[in-house]
Amino acid sequence: MGEHHVVVVGGGFGGLQLVNDLKGSGARITLIDRRNHHLFQPLLYQVATTILSTSEIAWPIRHLYNDRPEVSTLLGEVNSVDTVGKSVTLRDGSQVAYDTLVLATGATHAYFGRDEWEPVAPGLKTLEDATTIRRRLLLAFERAETTTDPALREALLTFTIVGAGPTGVELAGIIAELAHKTLPSEFRSIDTRKTKVMLVEAGPRVLAGFSPDLSAYAQGVLENLGVSVLVGKPVTQCSSEGVQVGDDFIACRTIVWAAGVQASAAAQWLSIPADRAGRAIVAKDLTAPGLADVFVIGDTASVSQDNGAAVPGIAPAAKQQGAYVAKVIKARLKGAPAPQPFRYRHQGSLATIGQRAAIVDFGKVKLTGSIAWWIWGLAHIYFLIGTRSRLAVAWSWLWIYLSGQHSARLITQKETLRE
Repeated sequence: MGEHHVVVVGGGFGGLQLVNDLKGSGARITLIDRRNHHLFQPLLYQVATTILSTSEIAWPIRHLYNDRPEVSTLLGEVNSVDTVGKSVTLRDGSQVAYDTLVLATGATHAYFGRDEWEPVAPGLKTLEDATTIRRRLLLAFERAETTTDPALREALLTFTIVGAGPTGVELAGIIAELAHKTLPSEFRSIDTRKTKVMLVEAGPRVLAGFSPDLSAYAQGVLENLGVSVLVGKPVTQCSSEGVQVGDDFIACRTIVWAAGVQASAAAQWLSIPADRAGRAIVAKDLTAPGLADVFVIGDTASVSQDNGAAVPGIAPAAKQQGAYVAKVIKARLKGAPAPQPFRYRHQGSLATIGQRAAIVDFGKVKLTGSIAWWIWGLAHIYFLIGTRSRLAVAWSWLWIYLSGQHSARLITQKETLRE
């Protein structure tokens, strides 16, 4: 009998934690991802808003495991899973057999049935998304500098973010600071301080996952930065001309979608039940129902806590799930008893609002302002991979904190903006 073969689909937080924790288990591991890099998604918005470069938050997967001969990496996209024949089929038609399969395929942005909005309102899930948004953001200022049409200039200097979760709030705060503090001295024909940043949320408040007092604080900070916060008003139309919010039309040429997520097709591949966001509903040990040799983790999985609430789709939860599944696999390989069912340990919630304020919720302890910003920054730097990335990100943040200047304001791809 050969080595037990574990196939992991997805090189995100959960997938990498699993592979890391299987070191020394004796299993042969194949890690499949449709991109060649692991992405630190919590800081992706900082690439989109000119704070960080792509190389500071992404690392080649092959390099991460170049000293692990039992780990093979495949660049490919899974199309289907054969749970009877125990293999996955890639888009190019090739098949990879498994003894144990772990699906950690993540999620993408959801438009609630209006996918035609995506070209004019990109979401933020990949490096390509981030560089697209950054390019459109910077080109809007460049176009505003050259146009002589007042109405077009105003539309170009209006930025709308749809969705006031952590990503939407973070984007709105940074764009406002960029326009109002960083850019004014660099343009001659326009006053970038007249830029309008609109944050639109269908729900009753921003950062609904935080307590009402922290949510109110965040909204106050945003408004002090010059962001117009519109809550309780769903977007009903997006176009190249702007967005329809309730009865009002906002003329703008840059829209960013941060309003929802849709899980990968893992539940469909396995023919198992899914929740409304498409997440596969899994058992207490994170296996797919009726499939003891298939695990689903991270944003792909719908996991219920003891109180009935769903485990949040955040990086710490995915890492905990990856670590748990590694324990289950190692126990099986040793013939040892299975670990207790998975239990999520909430370690706190953090969100930043601009470059000098944040909110931190540790349950009984809640912090706001600059001290929360420093805690938020230290926590994110700690989870980055490698000393070089930690130093580079820390230096970028310190430079911006002291000088107010963003260092990644390069337009690197051509795009024709709509008139």
